[in-house]
Order: sequence, then C-alpha cells, then structure tokens
Amino acid sequence: MDIQGKTAVVTGGASGLGRATVEHFIQHGANAVVIDLNDTAGAELEAALGGKAAYINCNVTDEADVSKAMAFAFERFGSVDIAVNCAGIATPGKILDREGRHTALAQFQKIIAVNLIGTYNVLSQAAEAMQANDPGADGERGVIINTASVAAFEGQIGQAAYAASKGGVASLALPAARELARSGIRVMTIAPGFIHTPLFDGLPEAAVESLTGQVVFPKRLGKPAEYAKLAGHIVENTYLNGETIRMDAAARMAPK
Repeated sequence: MDIQGKTAVVTGGASGLGRATVEHFIQHGANAVVIDLNDTAGAELEAALGGKAAYINCNVTDEADVSKAMAFAFERFGSVDIAVNCAGIATPGKILDREGRHTALAQFQKIIAVNLIGTYNVLSQAAEAMQANDPGADGERGVIINTASVAAFEGQIGQAAYAASKGGVASLALPAARELARSGIRVMTIAPGFIHTPLFDGLPEAAVESLTGQVVFPKRLGKPAEYAKLAGHIVENTYLNGETIRMDAAARMAPK
C-alpha cells in the first residue's frame, strides 16, 4: 500500500513509538488520527503537524470510545486505511513476594485490558472500517500493525502480566491475518526490544546500562524512528502478512 494520501489511526500516538509513527506517516504524505489519553501532548502534536494530524481522546479499552475515534477519522479524512496499535502499559510486579501474592488480580487485569484487549478492540473496529475501502493493488483494503515486545518471548521476573499481554498480541497476528484476508486486510506485529521512549527517562543509569548490555549490535537503545520506519515498510510491502517481526538488535532478555 502506498502511504501517500492514506489515513492512519495510531493509538498511543502522542508520545514514544506512536508519535514517531505519526510523524513518519505524515512525512510520507499520509493523514494521521492520534489516539491517546494525554490531551496536552495530543494537542501539541496536532498543532505541530498542522492539518495532516487530528487528535482525539480515546480509551482503547472502551468500545464506544474507539467507535467514536473511527467515526472521527472518517469525518476528518474520509477513510481508515492503516491502524497502528502502540498504546500500552508496563507496570512491573512479581507474582509472589516474601509475604505472599504480590501482584493484585486487578493490576494483572488492567495490563491485559490495555495491552491485549485494547489492541483487539482497535483491530476489530479498524477492520470493520477498512472492509468498505475500495481495493488497491492485490485487492488490498487496509493494514493493521500491532505492537508486542521481546517480553512476549523472554519475559523477565516481574513481567508476568506484561509478557502474557504481549504474548497474546503476538499470537493474534496469524489468526487475524487469515480471517481478514477475505476483506483484503493485512495484519502484522512488531516486537520491539529496548527502545528509548520516555519510559527510559525515569530509569536509573545503572538500569539503562544493564539493558543496553543485553543488546548485541548495534550496542545502544533503539530509536522510536526505527520502529516508525519498520511500520512504514510494512505498510508499503504487501507481501508482509501474519508475522511478528522482532526489532531488537539481537537482544535476548535475561531472567532479571
């Protein structure tokens, strides 16, 4: 799919991976609907990018909110052609500590709700919108990109909920791609490694050095722009479908 002239809906689009993706798509001629809960950052990004970007406050776990966001995209730009799921949370918590159960069930449920159920909510409603698009080359009507994590494969101690949620996202790609093929919609997943998003800004230097030490080459944290470039390539390469791509510089996470 040619990015030029298309409309991308990006969750978590006001910061980090999402913001980089919005900026990349707009630089390549697309329109972008920025879905987030941070009104200040969303409004700032919308103002910075002019009429090519539009922000809407939306909770990805809320079915009605996402429905309003899809309607908003149609109202502003006339279509939904691309959806990128970057919204997510990574609250750490062990299963047990010395006193017994550490992570309350409610915390586990919240992480699953945002990372996995939120991804499915946006995927399903974006697909519903995309199936009405006129088919392009190869009969393609839309592209959906979800964000997993290397934690889906090597979750560390304290990441049980996060790893489970991202494992679910990774597992979603193939069955969704198989089902949505009849509508001309591709589904892909990116599993980033250690990417320098705002999350890293609050970590101690020793923690950042420890994570960087697990990277093989290049020996650094990844850049949000590198995620965005990969998302852009996935959109443009019609033969990518039903797969999870690790973007981690060959890093493999240690148990802790």
